[in-house]
Amino acid sequence: MFLCILIYVDDIILTGNSEAAINKLVGDLNCAFSVKDLGSLTFFLGIEVIHSRTGLLLLQRKYIADLLKRTNLSEAKPVHTPMATATQLSRHQGDLISFPSEYRSIVGALQYLSFTRPDISFSVNKVAQFMHAPTSEHWTAVKRILRYLKDTINHGLLLTRSSNLSLSAFSDADWAGCPDDRRSTSGYCVFLGPNLISWSSRKQPTVARSSTEAEYKALTTVTSEVEWLQSLLCELGFRSTQPPTLWCDNIGSIYLTLNPIFHARTKHIEIDYHFVRERVAKRTLDVRFISSIDQPADIFTKPLSMPRGFEKGGASVDEADDLKKIEREKDDAVV
Repeated sequence: MFLCILIYVDDIILTGNSEAAINKLVGDLNCAFSVKDLGSLTFFLGIEVIHSRTGLLLLQRKYIADLLKRTNLSEAKPVHTPMATATQLSRHQGDLISFPSEYRSIVGALQYLSFTRPDISFSVNKVAQFMHAPTSEHWTAVKRILRYLKDTINHGLLLTRSSNLSLSAFSDADWAGCPDDRRSTSGYCVFLGPNLISWSSRKQPTVARSSTEAEYKALTTVTSEVEWLQSLLCELGFRSTQPPTLWCDNIGSIYLTLNPIFHARTKHIEIDYHFVRERVAKRTLDVRFISSIDQPADIFTKPLSMPRGFEKGGASVDEADDLKKIEREKDDAVV
C-alpha cells in the first residue's frame, strides 16, 4: 500500500494506490481537524489539473491570464518564442526603469509559472539576473516572455501513466554566454520513464576556461540532482535495477568522466566536480553521447529560434571514432 500527502498551509493533496486507505485517512483527519473533501484534484496553488485516460495535464491558464491583465498585455501581439536568438542581455544595456519593484514582482511571478512551463526557464533565469537594476532592455525581454505565454496559454506539463521507473537525464552548457562576467549557463532535464520531473537553467558559480570544462560542470550538477532523485525514489519504495543514463553532447567532458589521464590538464577544476568520475567507475551512472541536434537540454542554455522536433541526427565520422573509444574505455574502467 502506498500513500502520499502534500500539505501547503491549509491546502492538502492526498493520493495513493488504495482508495480505502485514502478514505480512512481523510476520516481520521476529519476527527482531529475541520477537513472538507473536494474530490478529485482539479486546482492547487494556481495550477489547473486536467485528468485524461493517459494521465494528468498541469496548466496555469488562469495564472497567465491574470498576469497578462496585470501588465496590460491581454491584447498584445503574441510571439512564438520566449526570447529572440540574437538577444544578449547585459546590465549595461538601456536606461534604468522607474518601476523596479513592478519588474521584480512580474519576474517573481514568471519564476512560479516555470513550475509547469520548462520552456520559459532559460528566459526567466536571464531576466531574473537583473533584479537589482532593471533597465528598459530587460523590461522589453520580460514583455516578450509574456507575449509568448499569450500565444501558448494552453500549453502545460503532461504526466502520463508508465511502469518505467528508470531515470534518464540530459545535460548541456552554453560556454561564456554572459557578456558581463563570462560565466556559462548550465541546463539539464531529468525524466522518470517518459515523464519530465526535474529541470534547471542556472548560471555557473565560477568561470569555465573551456567549453569542455563548462559541460563537465553541468554534468556534475545534474549528477547531484539524479542522486537526490534516486534517494527520494528509494524512500518511497521504488527501486530501479539499472543505473541512470546521463546524455551529453560534448565528447571532451565524457572523456573527463572516464579517463584519469586528462586530470593533468584539469587541475584548475574544483575537486568537487570530479565526483562524477567515481560514479562512472563504480557503474552507478552511465554517461552517453547525444548529438547536439537531439539535445533537449538546449532549451535551458540558449534561446532557440523555433520549436523543433528533436529529429534523429547522426554523429560525424570523427565523433563516431571518439564514441568507439569511449565505449572501449567504459569497458576498461575500474569497477
